[in-house]
Amino acid sequence: MNTGNLTFTIIKPNSVASGDVGRIIDRLICGGFVLRALRMLRMERARAEQFYAVHRERPFFDELTGFMTSGPVVVALLEGEDAVARLRSLVGNTDPALAEQGTIRRDFGLDKTRNAIHASDSDLNAAVEWQQFFTEEEINACTAHQGR
Repeated sequence: MNTGNLTFTIIKPNSVASGDVGRIIDRLICGGFVLRALRMLRMERARAEQFYAVHRERPFFDELTGFMTSGPVVVALLEGEDAVARLRSLVGNTDPALAEQGTIRRDFGLDKTRNAIHASDSDLNAAVEWQQFFTEEEINACTAHQGR
């Protein structure tokens, strides 16, 4: 598996609650990504704290982890050329008010925390992140069903 062509995303609770999951997934597919794995779940507090551990000392950590456990999320492993950089371009700035027109966060985000979607920031972090939610066996099974 070429990890340089993989990235990870989380469609956040506000996007799930507002019914925007389908529109966001459509944007990802139209943006040239292939869904390698997809799951809806509700994050437990411990998982959210582990996932966002890099922000543990920041003042927004409790708000962020509380928000991420407030409702269901959709996690996805995406495949595409230069996946991390392309996804980050497609989702836009962390602050939806500063994101470019036509980006996912500009169109679906509410604020810096409720910004619609998470996008991995490096190939290494993408691999670490998706492995917290999907096993190799699940990804291989999904790929087999896609006729690859």
